[in-house]
Amino acid sequence: MPLAKHSMILARHHAHTTDIFTLAATPTQIISGSGSPDIKVHSTTTPDFEISQVLKSAHPLGTHHLSLSANHTTLVSVGFSGETKIWRFVDGIWKAAGEIPAAKKAGEFWAPALSSDGQYLVGTTYDGRVNVWELVRDEKDGVKVTPKKFAEWETRGGFGLAVDVSSDNTLTATSHPSGNIYVFNTSTTRLTHSLPTQASPVRTIRFSPGGTLLAAAGDARIISLYDARSGEAVANLGGHDAWITSLDWSHTGEYLLSGSMDGKVKVWSVETRTCVATHSESEAQGLWSVQWLPKGETSGERTKAERFVTAGNGRLISIYREASGGA
Repeated sequence: MPLAKHSMILARHHAHTTDIFTLAATPTQIISGSGSPDIKVHSTTTPDFEISQVLKSAHPLGTHHLSLSANHTTLVSVGFSGETKIWRFVDGIWKAAGEIPAAKKAGEFWAPALSSDGQYLVGTTYDGRVNVWELVRDEKDGVKVTPKKFAEWETRGGFGLAVDVSSDNTLTATSHPSGNIYVFNTSTTRLTHSLPTQASPVRTIRFSPGGTLLAAAGDARIISLYDARSGEAVANLGGHDAWITSLDWSHTGEYLLSGSMDGKVKVWSVETRTCVATHSESEAQGLWSVQWLPKGETSGERTKAERFVTAGNGRLISIYREASGGA
């Protein structure tokens, strides 16, 4: 579906009292984590996107990453105090299901990524390792899970800034301050590609919905697109004026969303390799996270318009319908 020539901002509100670092989205919810202890859940089925649940004191020093399984049943949150918590969506609410305790060394668990079914969790570390856990569900309880670490991969890339798992769970990619990206075959655990990019930190990486492309971006202000299977570079997209902190693909893979510390969120056409829309929050309000909203039910009618959400150091969550016309 083509993007509209104009857009409407559906809501913009102060969701947290501190910077908002991370977002996750289901067909009915936006989940936000910030520098404050609480994780907040916002309903997308009401006109004012009201808060429907608060995960109180989830992380004492705040939350820097959220990862949501593709089936929207499992959520992982990682806090600045080092602990990693697992949540399950049961009976319409998020319930605490398990935890990986904080390690003695800071950064032992930084960026998380869940498999599409929520059965496996991948996490990066401060020294280039990649840890993999199976989330074993308690059959009697039905909610609780026990993380069982069964694999550890070595990248030698230094701090693991970002990680993602392809939708078919066959590939896992990590990115690092060196600018390198490492792609592993999940089943064989073998390194399939080492992708050199610009010699600067790559802060965000995302596989396309079909797993054919890998998008990567960071301090170089360029979005690099790779063939996920061959590792071949296929395009570079430029237009941001500061670090690119977040990427997300539309559900069809037609469009790529990017957020930057320049305060701008851009929509890119993957087919034409061009920016088709730009929204500017404010240069003083850099964006830490951007997300397309999964299509779902709104007031009994299926949402037809593409919608996305942004958040950052302006302490605002902004929800947009479709995209603006200028690039």
